[in-house]
Amino acid sequence: MLRFLSVLFLASLFFVSASFAASRSDVEAQFRQWLQSDLWPEAQKAGVSSGAFKAAFKGVRLNWDLPDLAPPGFPKPKQRKQSQAEFSSPGSYFSEKRLQGLAATGRSLASTHASTLKRIERTYGVPGTIVLAIWGKESGFGRAKIPHPIMDVLATKAFMSTRPELFRRELIAALHILDSGDVKEAEMRGSWAGAMGQPQFLPTSFLKYAVDFDGDGRRDIWNSVPDSLASIASYLAQKGWQRGRDWGFEVAIPSGVSCAQEGPDLARPIAEWAGMGIGRVSGKPFPAAERGASGMMLVPAGTHGPQFIVTPNFYVIKEYNNSDLYALYIGNLADRIATGGGAFRGKWGDVGGMLRSDVLGLQKALVAKGYDVGKADGLPGYKTRRSLGDWQAKNGLKPTCFPDVSLKAKLR
Repeated sequence: MLRFLSVLFLASLFFVSASFAASRSDVEAQFRQWLQSDLWPEAQKAGVSSGAFKAAFKGVRLNWDLPDLAPPGFPKPKQRKQSQAEFSSPGSYFSEKRLQGLAATGRSLASTHASTLKRIERTYGVPGTIVLAIWGKESGFGRAKIPHPIMDVLATKAFMSTRPELFRRELIAALHILDSGDVKEAEMRGSWAGAMGQPQFLPTSFLKYAVDFDGDGRRDIWNSVPDSLASIASYLAQKGWQRGRDWGFEVAIPSGVSCAQEGPDLARPIAEWAGMGIGRVSGKPFPAAERGASGMMLVPAGTHGPQFIVTPNFYVIKEYNNSDLYALYIGNLADRIATGGGAFRGKWGDVGGMLRSDVLGLQKALVAKGYDVGKADGLPGYKTRRSLGDWQAKNGLKPTCFPDVSLKAKLR
């Protein structure tokens, strides 16, 4: 009986394996049909010629190793683990060793490319240190290996990812880039998520923001440092960078000032924040040019981490990557490159290990009580943080402005 069951088990594995191989072959055939019957009409409507379309997809293959794929006829992909590294352990995001290394390289490259960076700042109003920080964070100053042929990535994800419409738009944009002659397809490489070149632009961002800054007639964010740096500055300038302003300042917020006053919609003159007793941790006064301008409180870990007054430029950096911690990383790295500064003075506490579903539960409870948490998605953004702080204060608790496990039983 055991021998029979063993044989049956092995046979079942063989048939499952064979079925899987046949299914993959079927998907490949469906992909080729999709290119012609579905994608081509859309590309043609967008102005792509038949010859350009055929040339672009001549050597394109599905990349089955990419994450977040949902091939037709295959089981749905498993849901990713719910914990969010940025929110549960933000301290690990700011690797001191990594930041020190990037800052040292950034200072060296600031000297190497000084004339280009000065011309960029005159043209776009964005400080060279901010541009260098983004360049360093995104691609290690252009030294990181960019592994994937971008057309393979975009075609695969447009056909069978969990977000096909997003990548379909990017795939059409990539066809326009190839048609422009800015780059040859063999050099058009990017990440597994479709971000291209040294600035890590999606194709739609390339079309809107990439510039030819070295004057060779091509926007080359893969091989040209001037084009790459100026394209980053062009992006920030078009997103609203305010010339002559800083990104923000690490501060100490007095215990009598509520942490529930953060957010870009609660801006007030920086002088007013200073009048409430909020001061820079460096001990220096806020720059005179900044005092009359608007600033916003930012407490990304509530009272469990560094605290900031940021300018609108902070939120422009977030347009590059919609994360408070990303924008803080860029600001801190830029400061290190400019002045040789170091880590934030405030320490990132243990804010938790909560599952996204648990945070979502807290958000739903707050919404039921009439609070505005923004999008109830399990991610503790500024509206969730300040709503939580308000609720804590109204219920006799010391406001911390950040979700933690102890609040699950209290907030119902």
